[in-house]
Amino acid sequence: MNLAPLTQRFVLHFGEMGSRWGINRTVGQIYALLYVSPRALNADDIGEALAFSRSNVSMGLKELQSWNLVRLQHLPNDRREYFQAPEDVWAIFRTLAEERRKREIDPTLSMLRDALMEQPSTEDDIHAQARMKQMHDLVELMTGWLADVQKMDSATLVSLMKMGAQVQKLLEIKDKVTGKIGLGRKPTAGHKPADAPADGKGTVDGAQFTQPDDLTRN
Repeated sequence: MNLAPLTQRFVLHFGEMGSRWGINRTVGQIYALLYVSPRALNADDIGEALAFSRSNVSMGLKELQSWNLVRLQHLPNDRREYFQAPEDVWAIFRTLAEERRKREIDPTLSMLRDALMEQPSTEDDIHAQARMKQMHDLVELMTGWLADVQKMDSATLVSLMKMGAQVQKLLEIKDKVTGKIGLGRKPTAGHKPADAPADGKGTVDGAQFTQPDDLTRN
């Protein structure tokens, strides 16, 4: 099984990048080959294509299976095991994010929670614990966001990514609308914000808004 030039470049690059991602060259190349392969491959196919020994291929496949990055298949009248990477690249992204969370983030978050439960006895420990709390809050916020992302289907995730800077613009408009109609302040009876239209409807920087009923009722 000879690799086409473009496939070979891709496979070699993944092998070189493997050590930077925390995997070895063999695992990186095996995954790259499975990712671009139009069909499922068995261990013999992989070993022949990459010139790897059977034992190296077997260990590499076990590592990829532990990360849930390959699917095991069986073909009719064939006792060999075949492997294939998921077709959906967003499914791969979600799997990687989940596996890294379990292996790297969760243990750190657990340690930080334990540390915040302790009562510091020195000024240095008080300072250290305050810094740990900052890290804990950031990590917890990020894990919550990742959990929400995990629940999204691929189409929704693509739409979210494409929004980019538009999200910031929407938040800015929301803040302006909130300030314009006085949300967050308890209105007095019969009171309307000075800038609010009589019917409770209007625009802020081109954005349509409707004032809540409790602010428009007399």
